[in-house]
Amino acid sequence: MKTFFLSMAGALAAMFIFIFLIFSFFMMLIIGASSSKPERPDAVVLSMDLNMELSDQAPSGGFAALSGSPGFIDLITRLKAAEDDESVKGLFIRGAFIGTGSSRAEELRQAIHSFRDSGKFVIAHSQGTLGVGGPSAYWSISAADEIWMQPGADLVVPGLTFETEFFKGLFEKINVTPEVYPFYEYKNAPNSYNETSYTEPHREAMRALADSLLETGLGDIAEDRGLSVSSLKATLEGGMIPAEKAVELNLLDKTGYPEEASEAALEQGGKGAQLVDLVSYQAPAPGLRAPQIAVVGGEGAVVTGGSESDSPFASPPGFASDNIARAILDAGANDKVKAIIFRVDSPGGSPIAADQIWNAIETVQADGKPVIVSMGSLAASGGYYVSAGADYILANRATLTGSIGIFGGKFAIEGGLNKLGITFDRVTVGGEFAGAYGTSTFTDTQEAAVKDMLKRGYDRFLNIVADGRGMTYDEVHEVARGRVWTGADALEVGLVDELGTFMDAVEKAKELADIEADVTPRLVYYPHRPTGLEALEALFGVSAEGAEAAIMLNRLTDDKNVQALIEQMATMEAVNSGQAQIVMPRFRER
Repeated sequence: MKTFFLSMAGALAAMFIFIFLIFSFFMMLIIGASSSKPERPDAVVLSMDLNMELSDQAPSGGFAALSGSPGFIDLITRLKAAEDDESVKGLFIRGAFIGTGSSRAEELRQAIHSFRDSGKFVIAHSQGTLGVGGPSAYWSISAADEIWMQPGADLVVPGLTFETEFFKGLFEKINVTPEVYPFYEYKNAPNSYNETSYTEPHREAMRALADSLLETGLGDIAEDRGLSVSSLKATLEGGMIPAEKAVELNLLDKTGYPEEASEAALEQGGKGAQLVDLVSYQAPAPGLRAPQIAVVGGEGAVVTGGSESDSPFASPPGFASDNIARAILDAGANDKVKAIIFRVDSPGGSPIAADQIWNAIETVQADGKPVIVSMGSLAASGGYYVSAGADYILANRATLTGSIGIFGGKFAIEGGLNKLGITFDRVTVGGEFAGAYGTSTFTDTQEAAVKDMLKRGYDRFLNIVADGRGMTYDEVHEVARGRVWTGADALEVGLVDELGTFMDAVEKAKELADIEADVTPRLVYYPHRPTGLEALEALFGVSAEGAEAAIMLNRLTDDKNVQALIEQMATMEAVNSGQAQIVMPRFRER
């Protein structure tokens, strides 16, 4: 027993030490980040690594918020602000090894063009094979002034392949019955459970998506490199192209190593130029009196409830309905906010959660505040639901959107468990539907009730879209039925108003809010993005005042004059205590 208690005590002590060390690490990280303000060089070349894992929007909680890591749209806005920064001379990009995603490649390409149009240069370097999953890796840097690749590497810009897994055969073997009902034939997610291969509508939709994305990507690349689309396509379909050959074909400009490319960028930046990571770059900010535009971000699956996470190590849900709805309402209630940009990057989720967010948008619009939706990589199903009522919707050409439909049901697992010797008996009260979501298959009455519920959900979805888009139910149904569209195709069928990026959404917000075109607005993020101090307080209960005091102390101890004074005091104390025999000259002179 004594050994047991000693082991327990040791384990507890180790746990507390671990927590203390983690806390100390993050405390030092924040103090260091907050107290150090390095002087900006006269000539700056910004750097951006596309291999970096990056969410669309900055994290709002958990340990991720402590680092102050930006999201993709933060980098885009910083790059835009850098256009007016005279110290910034250019941009050096490390190309993605695999890919960035088609929509992100398109948005970055436009940002590069805008940056170049301001009179600054862009050099990109790829260290290896580009584009395992499509053209996005090369597409994202095709607008650079120069594209370098490491000698001996290959340029690969393949077409697009969508591959879907189907589980019907597995379910049949283990005697599990999927009872999942789509509304309607293009709502393809249930096909993975109900089919063994693509249905004709499923194949039709996937083929149209692939054709649209590839056509958009190759068109941009051909334009950037001064090639025809037909010749570019023929060249790329040949497979891997050695870097040296790619230079001859005008797909690349030079071969060289990363260090050589970055040195070339610094040389072009001018005397004394230094690389500054775009992640840490502090862009010139508009004045406090500048008109405000609120940015509300939703990323990931749309879920009900709040944004709290059970673990401080995990980021909270990025599209929690309570949190997003409250952010929209708070932004709407702020008289200083002239318009709201709702950045949506979501494959969908709960229709109940989406409806709550849609209602918040309706509420602020009723008070006269315009809401502009900027679609990221995905704004499908519930991601389109929350967008449908906005005053204006912008999507990238490569955004995947639409999927206006609904599905639901269950997996009847009783048969599979019976094979393992597990049997069931039932006592049911409260009507036939009481046991509908048990382990057995639906009865005819239960199935009819589930389908009726799903049809009501589909009808509500379509009526919301019809009202928001100025269409009839039948017109929406014609382009809905669960079908996913690219942004380019969604414009043609009336589901979006304009093809454009986040920065285009900012310009549209200025227009709808009657902000003059030459005025730079201040972007204010909702929900509030916690500072490092606030994130620390939330995670560990450390007061912001205490953390600020620690930062002030750290700054003082970094000051050379204070360091000299501390050294003098320490020496005097040592002399007085008889521990030192040498007195510093400055004290002897006194």
